[in-house]
Amino acid sequence: MQAVSSIGAQQAPASAPEVLLQALHQVIPATGLSCQRLPGTLIDLWLIPPDLPTERMDDEVVRRIWNDTPYWIFCWASGLAMAQWLLAEPHHVKDKEVLDFGAGSGVVAIAAKMAGAKRVIACDIDQISLIACRENALLNQVELEYLDDLYAYTEQADVLLAADVLYDQSNRFFLDEFLKFGKQVWVADSRVKNFSHPAYEKVDERSATTWPDLDEAKEFRNVSFYRTIK
Repeated sequence: MQAVSSIGAQQAPASAPEVLLQALHQVIPATGLSCQRLPGTLIDLWLIPPDLPTERMDDEVVRRIWNDTPYWIFCWASGLAMAQWLLAEPHHVKDKEVLDFGAGSGVVAIAAKMAGAKRVIACDIDQISLIACRENALLNQVELEYLDDLYAYTEQADVLLAADVLYDQSNRFFLDEFLKFGKQVWVADSRVKNFSHPAYEKVDERSATTWPDLDEAKEFRNVSFYRTIK
């Protein structure tokens, strides 16, 4: 686990971090990243431009996107919904230790820190995602810690947050694993139909879009929130 030093007030950088641009160009050449303010928040992220010309992508680029999707270049709908929720209802994480699983761009971890969490750990198996989390934390002047293996976490967080991590059926086992690493677990998801698990209950539903907007089907804009049953 790697700690980040505190960051003082500073101006947002004029250009995207080179390390992120290099990683992006390995999958999608000749495009960039822009600093974008997420709707309904005060959070800025380095994300793919909204006007990305997808019609100009050749088959090889499309294949690389499917095989090596850089999830951190978007703020997915469930992550945005959870970030908005944390900022609107900060008592869920205030003064608590928080573990953000499948952190991606770091949006949920950043929101938790802005909401007053005592300590926030962004966990993602993808090293580039962790770099994106670090750069986005710098952009928002918050302090996070970083973890690339959930099973290396030897404590139990007060709150474990997981947004948009159940898109693959093979990931569903994490619903049981989360119980080992968080005293309370919150899951935000817009893709699982007939969510059913004896340890979780549905407590809320919010509307959000992936940002930049991917023009996804309306059904994927309805984000459900599930919480472990006390």
